[in-house]
Amino acid sequence: MKAEAYLAIDIGGTKLSSGIVSDDGHVLVQDRCDTPSDGVWDALAALVDRVRSQVASLATPSGSGYELVSCGVGSGGPMSDDGDKVSTLSIPTWRDFPLRSSLASLTGLATYVDNDAKAVVLGEAWCGAAVGCRDVIGMVVSTGVGGGIITDGRLLDGNTGNAGHIGHINVVPNGRMCKCGARGCLEAVASGTAIAAMTGKPAAQASPAVVHQTGVYVGRAVASVAALLDLRLAVIGGSVALGFGEPFFRAAQAEADRYATIAFARGVQIRPTGLGANAPLVGAAAVARRHKG
Repeated sequence: MKAEAYLAIDIGGTKLSSGIVSDDGHVLVQDRCDTPSDGVWDALAALVDRVRSQVASLATPSGSGYELVSCGVGSGGPMSDDGDKVSTLSIPTWRDFPLRSSLASLTGLATYVDNDAKAVVLGEAWCGAAVGCRDVIGMVVSTGVGGGIITDGRLLDGNTGNAGHIGHINVVPNGRMCKCGARGCLEAVASGTAIAAMTGKPAAQASPAVVHQTGVYVGRAVASVAALLDLRLAVIGGSVALGFGEPFFRAAQAEADRYATIAFARGVQIRPTGLGANAPLVGAAAVARRHKG
């Protein structure tokens, strides 16, 4: 009998990635491409086909091989609660794009779509930095800023499936305009897109001062969520957070300590994702695994 595996897909404004993830959370195959300004679906479909074609060549230690049982997707939002209508803010050409049904038709697999940060927190609770933690927020600080929350051991979905979107917590009253239409959102001051707009340089070239300030904004938002939901842990991934590294996390932790002063929120910990660069694909697989019968 073949071992079960998941087709995993991560969709962002900067890159598209896909992989095959085993049922114990190991990334067996992965590939990626830049997110084009036009023709995003065509690029994604070609990427997924390349990855799917490799499953037949994979062997388990017993030699039985792998079988894809379902497809999990993490995507920037917002989206409808079944993931079929996706309006990723960092992909302007996708407004109410029928992502789930399009991928199901392409692959023939049962397909499940969720917010990319919700996917990350599922993956981290499965086999990353949040294993055994029943109350945690996972964040992606990358082209945009997203979040997903597990409380009392359960992933929060919310009314339309978009619960946990920490990128739209206000951290700078009357601050920069966000793509959502409000001013001062975390995403408007801490995302890679915002940093490039404010500095004229890619986030990868940010100065130490910008790295520090980005951490401050993120820590401020984490403190608010910790007080709201009685959380003890925040795990943060994404190209901006992980690229900025220790100075970013140090600044975020200091700001969280400064503002999370009520007894039950005091001491909330901010850590990088334990799965590192694999967090988005393992998280996408965790979205599919969540629906396993």
